[in-house]
Amino acid sequence: MPTPQQIVDEMLQKDAFSKWLGIELIEVKEGYCKLKMTIRDEMINGVGIAHGGIMFSLADTAFAFACIIHNKHTVSLEASISFIKMLSVGDLLIADATELHNGRSTSIYLISIFNQHNQLVAQFKGTGFHH
Repeated sequence: MPTPQQIVDEMLQKDAFSKWLGIELIEVKEGYCKLKMTIRDEMINGVGIAHGGIMFSLADTAFAFACIIHNKHTVSLEASISFIKMLSVGDLLIADATELHNGRSTSIYLISIFNQHNQLVAQFKGTGFHH
């Protein structure tokens, strides 16, 4: 059986969007995943701050990687995010995905995103369905 690290490494190699985002794996273990990325010029919206979709995408990737660690094929049933702080070019983001529930058919994860100053900038909650 592959390790969580091997599972996520293989997924990340095939994930062109996460590569474009510049996502890097920091840590992975059962029920937990930690990723990082840096905000770049092309991630800024029309009012000069990071597009919310960038934070959502980072959190969604951490959610997906944390789900797949159990070697169950999981799809997202529901996901929501609260944006707490604005981000600018050069900001470093750390996404911490923690499993809250892993049942027979569903799982729930909380993903907290922090900036380089260890300030909470967004909070994401995702519910997955195992099939």
